[in-house]
Amino acid sequence: MLKIPVAEIAFTLKHVAGMAEGLSRGDYGELSEDLVDAILEEAGKFAGEEIAPLNATGDKHGAPLQDGKVTMPPGWKDTYRRWCEAGWNGLTGPEEHGGQNLPTLLSVATQEMWNAASMAYGIGPTLTMGAVEALAAHATPALQETYLPKIISGEWTATMNLTEPQAGSDLGALKTRAEPAGDGSYRIFGQKIFITWGEHDLTDNIVHLVLARLPDAPPGTRGLSLFVVPKFLLNDDGSPGLRNDVFCSGIEEKLGIHGSPTCTMIYGDGYAGAETEGGAGAVGWLVGEENRGLACMFTMMNNARLMVGIQGVGVAERALQEATAYAAERRQGRAPGWQSEGMSPIIEHPDIRRTLLLMRGLTQASRAICYACADAIDKARDEGDAGFWGERANLLTPIAKAFSSDSGFEVASLGLQVHGGMGYIEETGVARHLRDARIAQIYEGTNGIQAIDLVTRKLPQSGGDHIKLYFDELAAIAAEVRASNRDDLGHLAGRLEAAIADCRAATVWLLTQLDSGHMAEALAGATPYLRLFGLTAGTAYLARGALASGAETSGPASLRLAAGRAFADTLTPETAALRVTVTEGADTVLAPPAELLAG
Repeated sequence: MLKIPVAEIAFTLKHVAGMAEGLSRGDYGELSEDLVDAILEEAGKFAGEEIAPLNATGDKHGAPLQDGKVTMPPGWKDTYRRWCEAGWNGLTGPEEHGGQNLPTLLSVATQEMWNAASMAYGIGPTLTMGAVEALAAHATPALQETYLPKIISGEWTATMNLTEPQAGSDLGALKTRAEPAGDGSYRIFGQKIFITWGEHDLTDNIVHLVLARLPDAPPGTRGLSLFVVPKFLLNDDGSPGLRNDVFCSGIEEKLGIHGSPTCTMIYGDGYAGAETEGGAGAVGWLVGEENRGLACMFTMMNNARLMVGIQGVGVAERALQEATAYAAERRQGRAPGWQSEGMSPIIEHPDIRRTLLLMRGLTQASRAICYACADAIDKARDEGDAGFWGERANLLTPIAKAFSSDSGFEVASLGLQVHGGMGYIEETGVARHLRDARIAQIYEGTNGIQAIDLVTRKLPQSGGDHIKLYFDELAAIAAEVRASNRDDLGHLAGRLEAAIADCRAATVWLLTQLDSGHMAEALAGATPYLRLFGLTAGTAYLARGALASGAETSGPASLRLAAGRAFADTLTPETAALRVTVTEGADTVLAPPAELLAG
């Protein structure tokens, strides 16, 4: 049974991401440490007792489509209703529209819990909360008054409609069109694919945020506008009324997250169930300015990218718990030094111990990176996105998304390996985590796209000064570890110092390539650089956690220290090899002609 690690989550929030200092300064208004603890306890209880049982049901039942309607798995509707009634959907929403205006740090922590319980469930509210941010930042007051209260309460869910068959990562190729109707509204025509929770029976309305192109729009991404397109048009009292001309024409059969319907959506096709004039288009309203839709959508996308990273953490935590429990019970062979009769639990075998510590280190490092990113987002709201903390949030978002989702899949794979043949059998449910985790490396911008974003957009912020300051902060952690003179910290200081040196050198090389116009050379090393960065940051945050834990020799603090040391000794040394890959591998990558690779 899943046990949400509330104490570890609270520790990481307070002592690694820095929430304890923020609470003492009053950064979060009336929010107190006791209230934070109470929120986390209640969320952990709901996730473990209410949502976790839905995971297997969702995986087996899926979300079938019939006659344009999607039926969610048994039990999901009642659980979703109770989840909304408890206020979880409105945690960070603006107070003026019914939200609680709590920090992103708390939202990310609870999102980890929902996704540890069921990733297929957790992804739906992720997009709804992202839509709240986009509408709150860019929509007119009238649109906000119309839609935000219902979306924040969870009475309605929201979606993000970007991808089309011919336009995946290249949004400039989008063809969905929007035509002004002359009354302030627009008519939307086109097809969108891979739309998460695009159709379901949990709520009586679904609000789609759709990127489309106006008739006189410039080409490429500069010509995209964002529109609100509800499944049902609204009556004068705000209740759902006429059926809009938007429908789900199909759902995808996927590797994992079977309980989450991934829909193909058709806009303006004269849907037979629509009660607007047939063929006249789906009715929508502009969000933000014309031809500025991508900037509006990025508000939602950046939120979603962090939340996908935390999905990786949630799945990793569940895989870690199940692997640890199995290893403590499963008996095979006799481990070195085993003195009792019979076979030893496999947790006594050195390779299994190494594997479990590796899984724990990846989980905790990824959690810390995501929480640090959330902390930067909270601070950026106070000073404006263009300030120091806005740049820090920009820097950490691709790391949080890509490194954490990579780690989620890696931990799930290692957990399956610990289970041996039983892990390969669907009956145990272990393979489900592997299948679910794989999508997090792809959606909301593939991890390769995240690496490109990191290298080409985030490293050059402030002329490269911000990344230098970040490395200085990590170096200060290393210096603190060294100055502590604690023998129990092992090689942490030296490993971290070496990793920072590797990351600095690779960063300088990449920035030099960009300044010299050698874009291909820089991009050839982008993905290994992102892992190099993630390992360096992860080592630093694990070291900070070890320092904050003190020198306890038992309990969570001791286990935290063991995971940090194992990470530093088994994963952190990869940074030296990754540095070579980044700075010396470009010629090898770029040498073969494309036709040779294709052949």
